[in-house]
Amino acid sequence: MKTTFLLSTLFLLLTASFTRKERISTPIEKPPQNLNISFLLDLSDRIDPKKNPNPTMQYYQRDVLYMKSIVQAFLNHVKQKKIFKLNDQLQVFFDPAPKSPQINQLSQQLKVSFDKNSSKKSIITTEQIFATVPIKIYQSAIRDRHYVGSDIWGFFKNSVTDYCIKDQHRNILIIITDGYMYHRNNQFKKNGKSTYITPALIREQKLNTPDFQSVIKRKNLGFIAPINNVGNLEVVVLGINPSPNNPFEGDVIKQYWGDWFKSMGIKNYYLKTAELPSDLDPVLQKIILADKP
Repeated sequence: MKTTFLLSTLFLLLTASFTRKERISTPIEKPPQNLNISFLLDLSDRIDPKKNPNPTMQYYQRDVLYMKSIVQAFLNHVKQKKIFKLNDQLQVFFDPAPKSPQINQLSQQLKVSFDKNSSKKSIITTEQIFATVPIKIYQSAIRDRHYVGSDIWGFFKNSVTDYCIKDQHRNILIIITDGYMYHRNNQFKKNGKSTYITPALIREQKLNTPDFQSVIKRKNLGFIAPINNVGNLEVVVLGINPSPNNPFEGDVIKQYWGDWFKSMGIKNYYLKTAELPSDLDPVLQKIILADKP
């Protein structure tokens, strides 16, 4: 009788142990993240194929294909989610707003959102819109030739928090620019730092030698931080295109941008040069579809 009792007790203990181990080892399914992706497009004369030609592929054509890669990754994310869990947005911004009525009208089509009421047809429609509308915007800007620069610094100061950050979302801002920052309405300096960077400024500060980093540190050079504590924003800069006259120009530009993001509390950022879209596509897919907390 005693032996039977001991065997029964041992069996119960082993069963409980295995059950507990199975329960512990069962992975907890992580809820799908909500994406909030914003584009900030630089429609300055950098896109002009006459002023800045590239025989391999014009820069405005690269921009359009960069956008296509991002949008495809976004839509792949949407397709993987259950309909009732959809809460994802995609939008395009300019700063300043283009004066062209056609561009403004076209850009309205580039603000899309998906929620539990969205249909599969809306996904197809979004693919079609982003396959045709961005190229029309660039062609219109090039045809008008009213280049007023891109106020990226002003966008961060006045708009990024309101336009690009949503609660309970993974917020990603895609900036497509050549890396130089300049706008005629935002040009000032403070304690060595500035709101802009141009080839002339780089030459003026003698940032054309291997020790450019020590020069930046000694002179306290860089961008002025217009805001702080935006750690819930990720930024991807695409299309950096430094002047070939200075072998360190690209490194200087990336140093400025990287230091700027850190000063604003942005931890996750990516700085990419104007590579061929086919080469950059898998990189962008990986960034957008990364499983961030």
